[in-house]
Amino acid sequence: MNIQPQRGIRRTGGFTLLEVAIASAVLAVALFSILTLCATNLKTARALNRTHVDASSVAALLSITNRPLEPGPISGVFEEYPGYSWVGNISEYNFNAEQPTGLLLVELEVIGSGDKAPGQSRMQFLLFSPNSVRRASR
Repeated sequence: MNIQPQRGIRRTGGFTLLEVAIASAVLAVALFSILTLCATNLKTARALNRTHVDASSVAALLSITNRPLEPGPISGVFEEYPGYSWVGNISEYNFNAEQPTGLLLVELEVIGSGDKAPGQSRMQFLLFSPNSVRRASR
């Protein structure tokens, strides 16, 4: 009985060094990509957490209120945003001095304080207040 070894069939017990190197490189690229993505997302989340308070919220509050506005200085604080306050001035805006129009010129400024970076926002707008029009006597 002649037993001849088969040629071309080679049995290995593990991975070659080249296969391990390629698998390590693929793993390194994948881990680097995931860590870069996490760092970018953390940076974006921190940027979204910054508060920017502007004068438009005060303007909206003044425009929806039903109380008559009187000319003079006004001021207040933001309860939702500690460290921010606002100051302003309301004056009558007349096209001609003989007849009041009911238009008020509102000037607002938002001031940030505290250990945050001071943020300022200024705004001027005209607001129609029919209760402020002096009725002409008939």
